[in-house]
Amino acid sequence: MMMEDMNEEMQPMRGTVEAKDEFAVAPPGHSLTIDNTRWSWGNPPQDVDPEIVLTKAISSLKKQKTRDEMMKLLLGGVSVETMVEGYILQGFHDGKFTPDVGLLIKPPLATVIAHMAEEEGIPYRMFENKNAGEEDVMDDKTFFKMIKTNNPRMFEFIRENVNESIREGNKPLEENFLNAELNTEEDK
Repeated sequence: MMMEDMNEEMQPMRGTVEAKDEFAVAPPGHSLTIDNTRWSWGNPPQDVDPEIVLTKAISSLKKQKTRDEMMKLLLGGVSVETMVEGYILQGFHDGKFTPDVGLLIKPPLATVIAHMAEEEGIPYRMFENKNAGEEDVMDDKTFFKMIKTNNPRMFEFIRENVNESIREGNKPLEENFLNAELNTEEDK
């Protein structure tokens, strides 16, 4: 056999996945050179005012079918955050509004959904992350060390208020940020 025949046998057949050149990709900025108007998001959005978009979103949530499906999702464990992000992604994809408008309506829309769930007595998760409000929480000891260093006037103000409360005979019911400062002073 000749060397040329061996090379042809070793190369994958043209048009197959194996024959695809890994480096044959569109250069950066290619999407800016083509016409995106064939997609809804490639055209101007239907609404640009966040108040109008939020009003439309809330009115759609009040439709019985949508409300029932939303409550089923909440009961199934889907977080309010996930539902709102899904709504925003779909609204952008459909050309209803821009992503920045979607981000502006995110907090009030989440609040409305949570309120609707509470009205129905449906348990819900606000965030997808189970401990979203507990991660990287600063403990009181660190807080008072920082405030003592960075804002000594505020530290003295808080200390005086705590001491005055103690002089009046008020005892803290439990460990909280006000009496944690006193404990940090005693620990030294």
